[in-house]
Amino acid sequence: MRWPAFNTRRLKTWLARAPSEGEGAGNARAEIPAEVAPHLALGRRGEQLAAEHLERLGYALVASNFTLPVGRNLRGALVRAEIDLVAYEDETLCFVEVKTRASDWFAAPEANVDLRKQRQIARAARAYRRTFGLTNEPYRYDVVSVVLPQAVELGEAARPRLEVLRSFWTDEKFRKRRWADAPEDY
Repeated sequence: MRWPAFNTRRLKTWLARAPSEGEGAGNARAEIPAEVAPHLALGRRGEQLAAEHLERLGYALVASNFTLPVGRNLRGALVRAEIDLVAYEDETLCFVEVKTRASDWFAAPEANVDLRKQRQIARAARAYRRTFGLTNEPYRYDVVSVVLPQAVELGEAARPRLEVLRSFWTDEKFRKRRWADAPEDY
């Protein structure tokens, strides 16, 4: 296996900002500036919890919020894509999308990883693998579903619920079919 050689300063500073388990672990506002919108603060807190959870499960984190250009759109504007977490589980390179919600009453967080989002992440993952020469290495797409319930009446924060969904999708659905591969009844 070949490990990518790049500067992990961004990941280290991101992990250094995460609170330890004893201090402010249940309070999302303790480590996030007040000028950040509430939904962005919720997402950032979910990513912190997901990174900690994946490390406890034995994943080796490589990068977080990895942004890279993946091409141009129809108007010619540069398209940039972001991968929430990149990690290794044993020999498998995992591209992890983190979805955080305050409640799963309406729908589960992973329901928002729709076909458009899957295509965007797959495109970014392909560019990532090509950039670091990892095209022949095993990889998969995971989703971490995080539910951070609001504080209860006693002023205590409810425990967050995290679920790791391994191999949430594959690249097969994005492969273009050739006419030779089409069914006979066309």
